[in-house]
Amino acid sequence: MIYLDHNAGAPLRPQVAGHLARALTETAGNPSSVHRVGREARKRLDAAREAVARAFGAQSPREVIFTGSGSEAAALAIIGAFLARPDADRRTVVTSAIEHPCVLGAVAQLERLGATVVRVPPRADGQVDAAEVVAHLGPAVALCSLMWVNNETGVIQPVDIVARACVERGIPFHTDAVQALGRVPATLREVPADLLSFSAHKLGGPAGVGVLINRRQVDVAALVPGHQENGRRGGTQSVALAEALVLALEATLAEQATAVPRLAALRDELERRVLAALPSARVTGAGAPRVANTTNLCVPGADGEGLLIALDLEGICVSTGAACASGSLTPSHVLRAMGLSPTEAQASLRLSLGASTTPGDVERVAAALARLVPLNLGAG
Repeated sequence: MIYLDHNAGAPLRPQVAGHLARALTETAGNPSSVHRVGREARKRLDAAREAVARAFGAQSPREVIFTGSGSEAAALAIIGAFLARPDADRRTVVTSAIEHPCVLGAVAQLERLGATVVRVPPRADGQVDAAEVVAHLGPAVALCSLMWVNNETGVIQPVDIVARACVERGIPFHTDAVQALGRVPATLREVPADLLSFSAHKLGGPAGVGVLINRRQVDVAALVPGHQENGRRGGTQSVALAEALVLALEATLAEQATAVPRLAALRDELERRVLAALPSARVTGAGAPRVANTTNLCVPGADGEGLLIALDLEGICVSTGAACASGSLTPSHVLRAMGLSPTEAQASLRLSLGASTTPGDVERVAAALARLVPLNLGAG
């Protein structure tokens, strides 16, 4: 099998799998219990929290909140920070039109609660114009959220400029860093975010655990009541999952210097081969800065879902630029915001490379597309 869907989730790292196999069979201890087993669980959880804080350059481990996913972390950042603001005159949220559905869903929920939401569209190359975002950062803004890297196109967003503009204006800034870790330097040293969210399963960790880094100057209201996580996220923490997240995070950061150029070379070779074999194809977002592992290919006239199925039958896993909802194919909101027509958006494939990707994989995938696309066009 050739797996080119790392942006959806990376295979579990062997060392993480080994850790989970051991940790989940050990004596279960609740980190909130005061007996010996509980204290040992708390010690391990605190060590995991300290490791995350150290990796991101947080001022204190107390700024690290363990959650059940990256989506929950983003929702806690956006909804929690908005609800915690005491000043009723700040009721505007600024974000982009190409955010992950978890962010768009969170701001839509705030909209239903009476907030005004500004969704800044991207340029045709997939990057949001920093100046346009900054222009909306007026005195009524309660929060700004901009993703670090787009999950569909791999385009890097100007989070450094926007974050610093928010700092100057006293506006809390959140960034969804899920697709940035291991692909660009993505810590609080590069971008002074007040709120940063990510998940473990994109890094070769397990699904079911994420993190929100919550800088101490920004208050967030808990979405799940409880005393855990300093009152910001109720529910008994999974020590095993927190430790697994740290293992995946540290391995990802250690590999970054060698992984990025390797993946960039493979991605470029894949695009070269596909574009040479299919002259009508184009790379969406090619004119903007992108992370090394992601390519979004549009083949006008093709059926993206049909191509995905055909590739799957050959043991090649990719994703489409469109999502199936309620039995009907809905064009990608990201690609539509970039100016692609519904037909073009549905004729797109996202291929995201990772640690398992080899030159042989690239050669085989390019050859498969060169063979399958004409058949797919003929079927249409």
